[in-house]
Amino acid sequence: MMQEAAAHKTASEAAPLLDVRDMTVQFFSRHGTLTALDNVSFAIRPGEVLGIVGESGAGKSLTGASIVGLLPDSGRVTAGEIRLGEQRIDNLDRTRMRRIRGREIGLIFQDPQTSLNPLLTVGKQLVQTITSHLDMSAAAARQRGIELLRDVGIPAPERRIDSYPHQFSGGMRQRVVIALALCADPRLVIADEPTTALDVSIQAQVLALLQDLVRKRGLAIMLITHDMGVIAEVADRIAVMYAGRIVEIGPVRQVIDSPSHPYTAGLMSAIPKLGDRARRLVQIDGNMPRLDAVPSGCAFNPRCPRVMDICRVERPQLRPARAGHAACHLYPALPQAET
Repeated sequence: MMQEAAAHKTASEAAPLLDVRDMTVQFFSRHGTLTALDNVSFAIRPGEVLGIVGESGAGKSLTGASIVGLLPDSGRVTAGEIRLGEQRIDNLDRTRMRRIRGREIGLIFQDPQTSLNPLLTVGKQLVQTITSHLDMSAAAARQRGIELLRDVGIPAPERRIDSYPHQFSGGMRQRVVIALALCADPRLVIADEPTTALDVSIQAQVLALLQDLVRKRGLAIMLITHDMGVIAEVADRIAVMYAGRIVEIGPVRQVIDSPSHPYTAGLMSAIPKLGDRARRLVQIDGNMPRLDAVPSGCAFNPRCPRVMDICRVERPQLRPARAGHAACHLYPALPQAET
């Protein structure tokens, strides 16, 4: 297992709820094999929010899809393992994985407009989801649906449960999506860009709701986003991805205030700050490499302002760096006996 996963086991007495160990995901076609995720490792504990950030194409959403078994037919997990509690789930067939998805793991997607069936009332969608995962009558499921709508801040839930999705505002629709994700009382929620389609004021309300759910229910949340402001507001820890790999992971405040990896430092520098009168934003030169053109050594080396010769030939593993771990040759590797 990677050093980061091992480090988390000693950092807290709570056992990981989700434990991803050296996960590799590949896509197969007649043109060859592409490695989309390469040796990804992290853990999330009950009551913790782990933020996953990075540029478009870094592998954030693919990581979430791999965990819940929603990869396209051409892709599969080819190495490593995924554990939910004591159960390994990456080797389950589709039927067993479908039972876990929704029952043990709730999903929140970025666009509530496409997450909800426009032809069914919100109540019917809630009841269908609840009865498919829990041994509950339709009447009891409807009552649970009303309670869930109340919990996520839908006013007059007894009346609104019979409304259609188009009769809700964008923010209210996202609250309905969150209620659907909580229907079967899952232990883990994977939220993929849950606030992207919302305006700033509604974003703040949804983020406050997620924080409240973590406190009240002890949920573990994997929050996927490109928005560092969202991560800073909600997450306990942050994992930064680049070209299908985790390049830095650690406590959110330390990573944001004092990033260890040059890529993370570049992301932080690109964020405008209040009172900053600079005319131009700092940017990271170059682009994310294509899957079929990932450079040797550190994938970031063509864009890195601190690149060294070793970066071009040897891929760095996650290693201790300040308060967290970074995959960077700027930090000494652990002796082999300690890895």
